[in-house]
Amino acid sequence: MDLTLGGFHHLTAITANAPGNLDFYTRVLGLRLVKKTVNQDDTTAYHLFYGDGAATPGSDITFFDWPAAPARRGTHSVTRTGFRVDPASIGWWRDHLAAAGVKMTEPNETTGRLSLAFEDPEGQRLVLVADERIGARHPWEKSTVPPEHQILGLGPITMSVPALGPTEQVLTRVMNMQKLRDYPVSAISSNSVHVFSMGEGGPSAELHVAVEPDLPVAREGAGGVHHVAFRTPDHEGLTAWTERVRGFRMPSSGEVERYYFRSLYFREPGGVLFEIATDVPGFTADEPLETLGEHLSLPPFLEPRRASIESRLQPL
Repeated sequence: MDLTLGGFHHLTAITANAPGNLDFYTRVLGLRLVKKTVNQDDTTAYHLFYGDGAATPGSDITFFDWPAAPARRGTHSVTRTGFRVDPASIGWWRDHLAAAGVKMTEPNETTGRLSLAFEDPEGQRLVLVADERIGARHPWEKSTVPPEHQILGLGPITMSVPALGPTEQVLTRVMNMQKLRDYPVSAISSNSVHVFSMGEGGPSAELHVAVEPDLPVAREGAGGVHHVAFRTPDHEGLTAWTERVRGFRMPSSGEVERYYFRSLYFREPGGVLFEIATDVPGFTADEPLETLGEHLSLPPFLEPRRASIESRLQPL
């Protein structure tokens, strides 16, 4: 079986302010709340999924709602999440984010792509990246952002490790990624970022690995990232990945049923939690596309506890 990852499936981060998080990602970024559910391992916390109008795999940034202290930045972590936009939209986004009082830098070119780095109110580090290979668009008709400027999906994701070698071995030998190029972390740093590509490549399928041995170890918290997930088409593909990871003697979760997708979790040597998730069945498994995210959705095994779960969640 051809084990080629299709790019990013989703990225899951942490918020300590679910109402504020909902406001920023829907009102300011114009994303659609495509699933309002709970953390299946901690049902006192929301799990909020934001994506494009069709809830396309590869468009989702998701959040666990935990009363956590702010994250401490450092290595052994995902450090910035990319979103793809039309190249002609970067200027519009600069003006839009400025009007919303968002902390950001000026647009600049990184490895040949125009980008705009910014932060959400909790310090979550994000970047808009111009994507020449736009592909299919799935705009949300109720978005605050005009259709031509809406976020197309996840873009390059950057992680930090203290040493490249062990992580590179997993990315290339286990996960079948290709190493493409490298570039400096910044104009004043001697550290480098190494670019690895999946599937058909392009911004939607690039993992950027910064090697930063001089940084402290990150501490998980609000404004930080919990894990990054990669795409496999179906359950057969996930089973093949499970066997492959086991064959390399890497500890893993084994297959986990998340109802909207099935997953495999493992940590790469730099300490970042990886997930491989199926594209199927998707978020329309329990509610129609037209009304995604409007009500609290629970997987069947949690449905009998709905009243108890709802009573412990704050209103959004």
